[in-house]
Order: sequence, then structure tokens, then C-alpha cells
Amino acid sequence: MTTRAKTGRQGTQRPLPPSAKPRAAQRTKAVVAAVALLLVFLVWALWPSPFSRVTNLGSHGASVIAFGDSLTAGYGASSGQDYPSRLSSLIGEPVVNAGVSGDTTEAAVARLEQDVLTRNPRIVIVGLGGNDFLHGVDGPSSEAHLRTIVRRIESGGAMVVLLAFRFPSITTSYEKLYARVAHDEGCLLIPDVLHGILNDPALKSDEIHPNARGYQLMAERIAGPVGKLIRKANAGR
Repeated sequence: MTTRAKTGRQGTQRPLPPSAKPRAAQRTKAVVAAVALLLVFLVWALWPSPFSRVTNLGSHGASVIAFGDSLTAGYGASSGQDYPSRLSSLIGEPVVNAGVSGDTTEAAVARLEQDVLTRNPRIVIVGLGGNDFLHGVDGPSSEAHLRTIVRRIESGGAMVVLLAFRFPSITTSYEKLYARVAHDEGCLLIPDVLHGILNDPALKSDEIHPNARGYQLMAERIAGPVGKLIRKANAGR
């Protein structure tokens, strides 16, 4: 019996034609790009917004109040050039100026009821701490007073925007102090509001106060986050 050898192409792979290689590479790049876009979208969609974490986002209050010391009162500028006045123009909403020059956080607690809580606030912009630093008030006391102010405002149903400042203290990190209060109490934090102002003679009236141009810059820095907060809150009404 004669046995014929079997021949075949089994186990033999045909090489890809040269034109197929670029197409395969392009498909791979497209898949990678699509996955990257999907990851970006998921991070954007799932990452918690600082506005959504604000306590009392559904506040039924009516007024926006700026509560603070001389930086709120507008010391060093003419009437109407303070940051609350300029902020009102930028966000298209009335802003009550409840600033008192020289106020410490402790003094502000004492007038909170009369100057803020009786005015049916929806949003209160708190800007305090400079006089605590100047008078040597220790950090824990300042923080405790700030928390008291924030909690009383929030217990009345209003949102709090907390302005943060940097002071050259060797004992207290004010940046961390403001960040802790904002995080723990559900405030919208606006950091380093005076950045670049008090070291620029063109933007300040004296060593510790802005001039009209400086207050305008403060207002612009505050207007963006506050405007977004208002829109976010309005969307939920």
C-alpha cells in the first residue's frame, strides 16, 4: 500500500498586507482616545462639586450680605467703591454691606443677630480675621468664633461664603484655619482674596487696606464663585 504525504497550509499564517498595519494602529489609537474621554467624563460627572456641598443650598432667604471688618466696609476708598458695592454690579444682585472697621471675630459674633440674621439672608459672605491677627488673638480662639458665626448663620437657613486671607503669622496657619472651617461647616471657600493686592502700591490705600482698584479686584475674585453658587441654588428651586 502506498501512503501519500499530506500537505496543507495548517499552522501557516499569512502576513498582514502593508496597508492593514496603519489601519490597525489607527483603530488602537481611536480606542485609547475613546477610553480616555470616557474616564474624563466619569471624573467630571462623579467628582463632587464645591457648590453642591454648600449647606442650605436650597435657602429660602432673600438677601446677599457681606459681613466683615474694614475690608468689607471699604476703608480707604470712597462711598460706592467698596467690594460689596462693586460685587453687586458684577452679579446683578443687591449686596448689603455689613462691614464694621476694627471688628474682630469676637466682636462680629456680638452683632451677628442685628446686622445679619434679622435681614432674612440667603447668602452671607464672611470676611473676618485680619484684626484678630493684628491684635494677637490666638488661632484657636479665632477659629472658634468663626465657627460660631458660620453655625448661627446656617442654623438660620442661609448659605455661607467664607473669604480666606493669608497673614504672616508664625503661630497660626490662617489658610488651613479657613479651609478647616469651610470643609467642616459646609461653606464655599474663596482662598487668598487679597493675593497680590497689598504688595502692589497701585492697589492699596495704606499698608493693610486696598484702594478702589484693589476693592474692584476683590469683587471680581468673589463674583465668579458667588455667581455660580447663585445659579446652582436657583437651578434647584
